[in-house]
Amino acid sequence: MMHLEPWQWALAVVGALLVGVSKTGIAGLGMLFVVIFAQIMPARQATGIVLPLLICGDLVAVASYRQHAQWRFLWRLFPWAAAGVVVGYFALGRINDRQAQVLIGVIIFALLAVHLARRRGVVDDEGEHGWWFAPTIGVLAGFTTLVANAAGPLMVIYLLAMRLPKMEFVGTGAVFFLLLNWFKVPFMVHLRLINAASFAINLWLAPAVLAGALLGRLVLRRIDQKLFENLALALAAAAGLKLLF
Repeated sequence: MMHLEPWQWALAVVGALLVGVSKTGIAGLGMLFVVIFAQIMPARQATGIVLPLLICGDLVAVASYRQHAQWRFLWRLFPWAAAGVVVGYFALGRINDRQAQVLIGVIIFALLAVHLARRRGVVDDEGEHGWWFAPTIGVLAGFTTLVANAAGPLMVIYLLAMRLPKMEFVGTGAVFFLLLNWFKVPFMVHLRLINAASFAINLWLAPAVLAGALLGRLVLRRIDQKLFENLALALAAAAGLKLLF
């Protein structure tokens, strides 16, 4: 198993807790655990550690909220996201960690700008939800999730743009990411980012993911819809800033 110092294990446990909370509670927390694991180990290696933890959280989230999933939004998005994963697979060997971070940060802020313009009435619904919207979000989400497990903010923007209530928001996102993350596994194994050593760490951190998922369910029941949306957007913006600077 990989050797981690005590402070690295402590950060990893916090990151794993946030994985669980983000899956069943506040979706915008997703980028925070990406940043935490990137502080513990090289970014590419961290991607392989995080993916099985995400799948663990996905299973809890789908078991909890699958009845709220809105499948029509998933069918629009998933084929494009799968195409983005393939693009990300070929790109991963051609860009360095810093280039990937800057690219993802720019993508997040561009989509945040579109979403805020819609909320202010600068962009009307028909224009924003045209034929290009789901394909664009899907390809970008697939690309960013393979390169850095960073598709969370993009999915936040898409689901908020669809005006989903918080339970439908979480249920639809849970099913989408379960499908997408399982689709990524063969690519990550082929890139040798998921291996026996990384999976051993996953087994130690899985209980923290489950604890975070239970905490996230408690939070979701008690949080106001408007606060939920604003918090998700604020965390997405903070994640974009972290990636850029």
